[in-house]
Amino acid sequence: MSTINKTIEIESLSIGYPGGKSTKVVAGNINASINQGELTCLLGANGIGKSTLLRTLSAFQPKLSGEIRILGKDLNAYTDRELSHVIGVVLTDRLDIRNMTVEELIGLGRSPYTGFWGGLSREDKEIVDQAIAQIRIEDLTHRMVHTLSDGERQKVMIAKALAQETPVIFLDEPTAFLDFPSKVEIMQLLHRLSRNTHKTIFLSTHDLELALQIADKLWIMDKTHGLTVGTPEDLSLSGDLSTFFARKGITFDMETGLFRVDNAYDYQIKLSGHGRRYTMVRKALGRNGILANRQIEADVCIETGNSPDDKEYTLHLPGEEPVTVTSIEELLQIVSEKRNSRMTI
Repeated sequence: MSTINKTIEIESLSIGYPGGKSTKVVAGNINASINQGELTCLLGANGIGKSTLLRTLSAFQPKLSGEIRILGKDLNAYTDRELSHVIGVVLTDRLDIRNMTVEELIGLGRSPYTGFWGGLSREDKEIVDQAIAQIRIEDLTHRMVHTLSDGERQKVMIAKALAQETPVIFLDEPTAFLDFPSKVEIMQLLHRLSRNTHKTIFLSTHDLELALQIADKLWIMDKTHGLTVGTPEDLSLSGDLSTFFARKGITFDMETGLFRVDNAYDYQIKLSGHGRRYTMVRKALGRNGILANRQIEADVCIETGNSPDDKEYTLHLPGEEPVTVTSIEELLQIVSEKRNSRMTI
């Protein structure tokens, strides 16, 4: 972790939309800061004002009141040209670009220095090459942009922002439209870039689980509580995550620091064992309405084994011989049959 250096400071900020007769305030009294070399994720329900906040910080729309300072300077004091040297923005919109190679698109990141129609100097080309290398997309360099997958295209847009050489990068829903492996890859890429380049990377996202595992800081927007800021771990321990995101059918698991489906349990089984096999059996039983763990006292018990080499699961029923199977599917089938036929588990 780099030495703490506040890149962005926000005081008493109100955001929204001014009108002729009335002003619509989306969120107010926002106080927070963003540090250099950190990946910060903005979370919140749809319509809470995430996009409005991101546009305001990017100077795409004016603030209603308060202060925004970037690198110690008021946001309104920057000229457009100066801002293009300070803030890079990656939007969520799908681009329909044809007759342009990946290298050419990334080269547009140099336009704040060359002008839109300006040619790239040798130094500019070296910076583009460095951005391509940092994102590790050398194999895409000469591809046409319209032939890229959504995940590849998002990497290219991030490389374009890197080529712009700004200390701050804002991203609006960078993992939207991506499959899960691509979401993970993009989030890991952004975290690595924040460390390796010491840039301030701030993004809005709906991918709560990934943000909990990868982000350095979370900004959580809520109508009742306003903006809450902290590390995922601190917000977990304080109960803020449970307060903001707990919904019917969803529970924040303090043990894992992640959200899980809150199953309705009709039965209980004592479960013994350790490691992945124990965890997977517990998960499968929970999905089927059976609460199972080591603390439960019940006549029915399942042993998952204590050794990674143990490939068997043993079900102990009162008054019957133990039943041993080699898969969770078989185990679930037997438990279901016993429960439905004559047992109260």
